[in-house]
Amino acid sequence: MVIVNTIVTGLGNIGRTLLELLARDPDRLLRRYGFTLRIVGVADSTGVALDPAGLDPSAVIAAKRQGLGARSLSAFRPDLDVVALAATAAYDLLLEATPTNLRDGQPALDIVRAALRRGKPAVLASKGPLVLAFAELAALSDWADDLSPRSPRPALRFSGAVGGALPTINFGCRDLAGAQIERAELVVNSTTQVILEQMAAGADFATALAEAQRQGIVEPDSSLDVDGWDAANKLVIFANAVLRQPTTLSDVTVRGIREVTTADLAAAWGAGGRVSLVALAERQPDGRYALSVAPTVLGREHPLARLARGEMGFVIYTDTAGRSTISSLEDGPLGTCQAMVRDVIEIMRR
Repeated sequence: MVIVNTIVTGLGNIGRTLLELLARDPDRLLRRYGFTLRIVGVADSTGVALDPAGLDPSAVIAAKRQGLGARSLSAFRPDLDVVALAATAAYDLLLEATPTNLRDGQPALDIVRAALRRGKPAVLASKGPLVLAFAELAALSDWADDLSPRSPRPALRFSGAVGGALPTINFGCRDLAGAQIERAELVVNSTTQVILEQMAAGADFATALAEAQRQGIVEPDSSLDVDGWDAANKLVIFANAVLRQPTTLSDVTVRGIREVTTADLAAAWGAGGRVSLVALAERQPDGRYALSVAPTVLGREHPLARLARGEMGFVIYTDTAGRSTISSLEDGPLGTCQAMVRDVIEIMRR
């Protein structure tokens, strides 16, 4: 049996749900893949808890459900902050799920830097570090060696950062290897899917947003979702990782859903289609991709027009693989957590 000493940074919807997923069937990874994760450290906004012998995940989960945090745990370490945890603790794997920060990427960026510089593999749900410093983190990780299993650098994985369980990054990098992507249309923000569907059914914007919040899929700052920035973040990551085009947020034209009217929705749904917030990458004659995010009418025949109930999906057009379409219906943050688990499995198989 291989024991992987693991730290989890961020215990919000994703971090807490991840611990719940692991605790639900604690022997699943051992039975199927021959390893188990021992949680030796956790961190949230209240502080850090660290125990080299392993924390009790159920105690962490119970504390979070009671509105408490790492500070309330018996293994609380007042001498450590979250970056120091990543930089000094004895562990084998980082699971990073702190809230997205697009101003400077902190604290997630320094957390990931610390782990990779120590040779520790990192699995991210947080998008800020990837949006603001993809090239730097790639150079510190096996991305610098084109994800070769023989890379001497630590693994960096983040499939859950671009559409939850939807295999956007994995499919683009692995399954379309060797094909030239001509156009990619990504519907990767479930919050706006739910809001637009609710409004099409007659709800006002505030009620529709409240329903998405009830489902646990809204960013702590809901403007990231409704103003298109969450989708833009994911498009930046997709462009860097899959299209291999160095990209920042300033390269993306962004328009959110606030100006979508009930008349727009009625017309689209009445014609058998829908309106979705689409992140678009379109190859130009010079070989670069034009990048944009905007609410888009998807006609009846569009492959993504059949998405419903908050589903996410993408359609990618290539020169040799034709058109590929994948969709996913997830239960709140659980899909993102599943994506983190599959990233861990892939790292361990290396």
